Amino acid sequence: MSLRETLARVDADLAAGRVPLARQRLRGLVSSFPYDPTLRRRLAEVYRLYGDPAEAGRWMYLEEDRDADETAAFEARYGSPARRMRALAWRGPEAMAATAFAQARLVAVRTACAEELGHPVDWDDPASYRDGLEQEHEVPSEPWSVSGVLAGAGCLVGALAFLAVWVNGVIALFD
Repeated sequence: MSLRETLARVDADLAAGRVPLARQRLRGLVSSFPYDPTLRRRLAEVYRLYGDPAEAGRWMYLEEDRDADETAAFEARYGSPARRMRALAWRGPEAMAATAFAQARLVAVRTACAEELGHPVDWDDPASYRDGLEQEHEVPSEPWSVSGVLAGAGCLVGALAFLAVWVNGVIALFD
């Protein structure tokens, strides 16, 4: 299926409210055409429909008119430069970027990753930055919420009720 046909299907999917299918098609297109900024921009628009600023920021990261909050959300979700390299789904040299701004962003991410790992990394060789992907990042713990405590208490009551019925059944079996 050609790029034009796939984009027509994306438009039809969005018009019919099939946002997940449109997202899937656009992800495939970005994978096939990583240098096309229009596809990345359209994918960011779909993630905005989902209300996911980190993913919108991911796909707008190479654009000069990107939203600062979305960029910050992307950088927070993909904390290390190696994770950002993987998330950007770029292949080939930075010179293939459509704009000088995109090229500068790609160089900055690759350079930061190389400095963090202490050796050169390459967009076409994920093994070169795999060490950065394996680093553990501690997830900050959230304070307890009322809904979380109530859900836990409900699970405990359900488990105790099940156990009580089971014990009652065993006792009735031997009486």
